[in-house]
Amino acid sequence: MARFIFITGGVVSSLGKGLASAALGSLLQARGFTVRLRKLDPYLNVDPGTMSPFEHGEVFVTDDGAETDLDLGHYERFTGVAARKTDSVSSGRIYSNVLEKERRGDYLGKTIQVIPHVTNEIKDFISIGEDEVDFMLCEIGGTVGDIEGLPFFEAIRQFSQDKPRGQCIFMHLTLLPWIKASGELKTKPTQHSVKELRSIGIAPDILVCRSEGPIPAKEREKLALFCNVRPDAVVAAQDLSTIYDAPLAYHREGLDQAVLDAFQISPAPKPDLSRWEDVSDRIHNPEGEVRVAIVGKYTQLEDAYKSIAEALTHGGMANRVKVRAEWIDAERFEREDPAPLLERYHAILVPGGFGERGTEGKIRAVEFARTRKIPYLGICLGMQMAVIEGARNVAGLSTAGSQEFDHEAGEKRFEPVIFHLKEWIKDNETVARSVLDDKGGTMRLGAYEAQLKDESLVREIYGAPTISERHRHRYEVDIKYREKLEEAGLCFTGLSPDGRLPEIVEWKDHPWFVGVQFHPELKSKPFDPHPLFRDFVRAAKDVSRLV
Repeated sequence: MARFIFITGGVVSSLGKGLASAALGSLLQARGFTVRLRKLDPYLNVDPGTMSPFEHGEVFVTDDGAETDLDLGHYERFTGVAARKTDSVSSGRIYSNVLEKERRGDYLGKTIQVIPHVTNEIKDFISIGEDEVDFMLCEIGGTVGDIEGLPFFEAIRQFSQDKPRGQCIFMHLTLLPWIKASGELKTKPTQHSVKELRSIGIAPDILVCRSEGPIPAKEREKLALFCNVRPDAVVAAQDLSTIYDAPLAYHREGLDQAVLDAFQISPAPKPDLSRWEDVSDRIHNPEGEVRVAIVGKYTQLEDAYKSIAEALTHGGMANRVKVRAEWIDAERFEREDPAPLLERYHAILVPGGFGERGTEGKIRAVEFARTRKIPYLGICLGMQMAVIEGARNVAGLSTAGSQEFDHEAGEKRFEPVIFHLKEWIKDNETVARSVLDDKGGTMRLGAYEAQLKDESLVREIYGAPTISERHRHRYEVDIKYREKLEEAGLCFTGLSPDGRLPEIVEWKDHPWFVGVQFHPELKSKPFDPHPLFRDFVRAAKDVSRLV
């Protein structure tokens, strides 16, 4: 039966609970334990799938088709454990489940209340799969004191009481601000945060304190005294130059040992940190640099493309180079020639997105990459823009476009080489969708297989005839245009098993030009870079040697 670690936050948001949870999971793995990580989010959306990237950052997608918080990406990247639908839940999902049960009569006519019905639903969620691993790490989104988070805090308090003594611990992440004018590190915000936590019945076993530098012994002792924790359970979380230093940094600070001590696991297995030492060496000792232009529409918020940024970093590690990714607003190229800016880069990437805004700028970036023979990777919408560009400028379909853009405009303006996907096969069953369906959870989501064409670039990159990748889209390249596009040189080198859905395209006369309908960035890890990103950066590295 799993031991449970509940990770909470205080003082301010965005302190790095997700990263701390992921790093701790990797350290427990290094000591030979099995782990699973979960995120409990207090917002009332059922999931983040309908949120704007500007509102919530990237939507991370699991193999089984869940749209989740981007922290699950950190969990996967640091532990290699594939996330599942049961690893992410929101207040919206919890309340939806409770109301569905009430409508069915499952509560036998009782008055439905937050306690016990909502908290029981949360506890049931936390318990899923508890017999599968040694440690279950559950991160509570938001900060202590948030009104929407109270049911979650109450649920984990109850959960810890339901379990045998010593099976649950609480780790609280706070901020130690440095007041420059007085030259002091202030502990009072942390004291108040812990006081708030204790007022709802939760006493932290471990304090993880974000700070710009080390915590002096005097402040550490003060925190231990006023927050009622052991001095060696006060762990400093200093600012780092890269998130991939976090496991080694937390180990040096004694986080994993503090967790094992809290569970009274003795003697503690010795950790094997060779994997993270290699990762650190590769990221801190590059042998060159490549510049990659990311031409997108959500460039004002880097978290909107978090997994892409990390996958490029992983590709750099594999090639012993630093990847300098620079974000360019696609709308800029609708007003100006992209050449003067893009010719400074060794490779171009066009990521996914929704809606027509910025698409003409993306198409011009695609044209530049194709005609200048610059390595190009198009992901989801980036593949569709590559198909539209090829259709217009090479295959003679001058009005090529997407049904998505016509749907927004309410009129037919384009020949739809990209069409709204109304049905597809999932687990040998037909899934049907309509443009009138709700937006949430209605896309083609999760892992699907693709068959790769022999003697293609992607077949060589993957080293396998069949692949499985994660999808998140509702528009597809129309297979009926395949013959015309392939005559022009744009080859369909990856198809769904039934041959109906194009998954990968590449230009046959280009050194490295690949468009994929799926999201390869979601499966990349620092110790296991995704093959496409690894080879994309290699191609960029080859270009850098020529200029």
